[in-house]
Amino acid sequence: MSTAVSSSADTPGSRSQSILANLRHDVPASLVVFLVALPLSLGIAIASGAPLIAGLIAAVVGGIVAGSLGGSSVQVSGPAAGLTVVVAGLIQELGWPTLAVMTIGAGVLQIVFGLSRLARAALAIAPVVVHAMLAGIGITIALQQIHVLLGGTAHSSAWQNIVALPNGILNHELHEVIIGGTVIALLLVWSKLPAKVRIVPGPLIAIAGATTLSLVVDFHVERINLSGNFFEAISLPRLPETLPSGQPWTNEIGAIVVGALTIFLIASVESLLCAVGVDKLHHGPRTDFNREIIGQGSANVVSGLLGGLPITGVIVRSSANVAAGARTRMSAVLHGVWVLLFASLFTNLVELIPKAALAGLLIVIGAQLITLAHIKLAWRTGNFAIYAITIVCVVFLNLLEGVAIGLAVAIVFLLVRVVRAPVEVRPVGGEQSKQWRIDIDGTLSFLLLPRLTTVLSTLPEGAEVTLNLNADYIDDSVSDAISDWKRAHEARGGVVAIVETSPAKLHHAHASPPKRHYASDPIGLVPWRSARGDRNGDGNASILDRVNEYHRNGAAVLHPHIADKQDPYALFLTCADSRILPNVITASGPGDLYTVRNFGNLVPTVPTDGSVDAALDFAVNQLGVSSVVVCGHSACAAMTTVLEDTAGEATTPIGHWLEHARDSLVAFRDHHPARRSAEASGYPEADQLSVVNVAVQVERLARHPIVAPAVASADLQVVGIFFDIATARVYEVNQNGIVRPAEPAGTP
Repeated sequence: MSTAVSSSADTPGSRSQSILANLRHDVPASLVVFLVALPLSLGIAIASGAPLIAGLIAAVVGGIVAGSLGGSSVQVSGPAAGLTVVVAGLIQELGWPTLAVMTIGAGVLQIVFGLSRLARAALAIAPVVVHAMLAGIGITIALQQIHVLLGGTAHSSAWQNIVALPNGILNHELHEVIIGGTVIALLLVWSKLPAKVRIVPGPLIAIAGATTLSLVVDFHVERINLSGNFFEAISLPRLPETLPSGQPWTNEIGAIVVGALTIFLIASVESLLCAVGVDKLHHGPRTDFNREIIGQGSANVVSGLLGGLPITGVIVRSSANVAAGARTRMSAVLHGVWVLLFASLFTNLVELIPKAALAGLLIVIGAQLITLAHIKLAWRTGNFAIYAITIVCVVFLNLLEGVAIGLAVAIVFLLVRVVRAPVEVRPVGGEQSKQWRIDIDGTLSFLLLPRLTTVLSTLPEGAEVTLNLNADYIDDSVSDAISDWKRAHEARGGVVAIVETSPAKLHHAHASPPKRHYASDPIGLVPWRSARGDRNGDGNASILDRVNEYHRNGAAVLHPHIADKQDPYALFLTCADSRILPNVITASGPGDLYTVRNFGNLVPTVPTDGSVDAALDFAVNQLGVSSVVVCGHSACAAMTTVLEDTAGEATTPIGHWLEHARDSLVAFRDHHPARRSAEASGYPEADQLSVVNVAVQVERLARHPIVAPAVASADLQVVGIFFDIATARVYEVNQNGIVRPAEPAGTP
């Protein structure tokens, strides 16, 4: 996605053109978000037990106020499923008028929290607890709304909903089931259609389709009732003399305060996590978390004052906003304007929607909060016990107690696993230098995230950063934070080199449960003696002489390290050049690499040669490697041949094989970012083509039918590296080109 970049030297005319150019993208995006937000806001209001207009008020305020004042350029706010269970419980216990007061209180707390510049502290909550909280909310919503879909009434607790479910199924209302089932079916089918069709939001199609069906067939179903128009529903909040319990509100001050704190905590965490997720979807400005919380707090104060539901950042609307091409916050603001116009001018249309249709929509939303990827991640990282305990407590106790218990369990796990690690950042060569160095040592856990993200945010755009990791433990949240920052920093013109000098690696965090890594014995190089010096009678080196040398000096050392069964962690695709030693340059031992060599480290694009495909199939589907590595090198004869076009027009075996490198040559001539990076590093053209070739082969592998499914499920990563023969150093190659870490002191 392209992102508009402003300059301090912009003239008023160019700024006007930039605004108009952005509006060309923001207006259509805002319409898409509006079509997503309208049915969701109504459904969430129903699930919360609040007046339906309250959901629309929150959507309007979330769009206009949070969109204008928040710290994210593309996040969209409004009533959210994550607060549904809490809001429903508070309304039942303390009444709807009291909820508006608690919403205002939560908003004030958010503003204070944002002004204190402590918003990043909310990110210290273990992601597994948040994922489990959302899953628990999804289960609770589904258990409630299935009764509405069956034509009955939801009960006050998850256990009661489960107990009453058999009776609800036996005594269902068929018309209601057909309408709700139609919505569910349309949403499931719509998600499988081509992207061009899905430009129209699925929730809109599902609700419109079910409503049309109910009118055409004349189903006698219960429809929603807005009870007046939008502006008549707006009223200042007040505390009633008595609450639903019959007690005066003065006797329930403690419960009101706890309710406001609960809304504040959940709304803040959900908004910040949503902002983090949205930042991964675009390459524009990163979120200012403190400003975002201030914007969310302001929106909650206004929503409470006008009689709306609590507001958070919503990932469903935000991701739709990014996918629709939004450039600035104007898209979120305009979506609020469209909701306002629709709610005030087309009330009659809204009241045609059956309640069962919204119940079907909410059941799907609840199911989507239970993410298989989160379950897999919790299992792989050893956090499944935390995940399961949190879900059970959220569903069968309440949300606040469930999250508190989940956090307590996570802390117990943490105390067993980790301690805090030091982070040091400093410029290399003076304060004005563009080169910066970050040193992180020790144990890296999610408790490090607030300090780590703060340090990373202080680095200037365009800086060349060397990140030195010397860790005995790295968990998945730190790995994600570093990877996300690296990608964002490079997208804005910076350079990041990650040097990992300890056994614990970033990629370990997603591969297995966390464990400490201790320094192993140093890996040395055999004091080789070139076989070229050993000549037999015909002037050639004898391979049998070298085998005898191995038997004398190497076999006894190697034997204990060779396992009975191979279990490599990576497939290593490299050139046939005799100077490349895969196990040496990756500090790997026997059995670590499944090595494939060919002329130019190429991945064939047509089935003329099945050797690479066969190796990929065996390594990925039978050996279960976690990485596929493409290694190019300097002074590559294959790339020199391609560049000089001396391959013989595919009339020789070499020319025929190097046809697979034509895409690399085209990318090189089109000034691929990898070429510009290699050129800036001082490499000659043949080496520049080698770097481009690595980037192209990595892209080709990521789309390869054997590799792509494992990449999509995060079970496999594709990595590009470049071996500089002149210096014997290895550099990472990504889509932007070569990444050159700082040379260690004393390197010749």
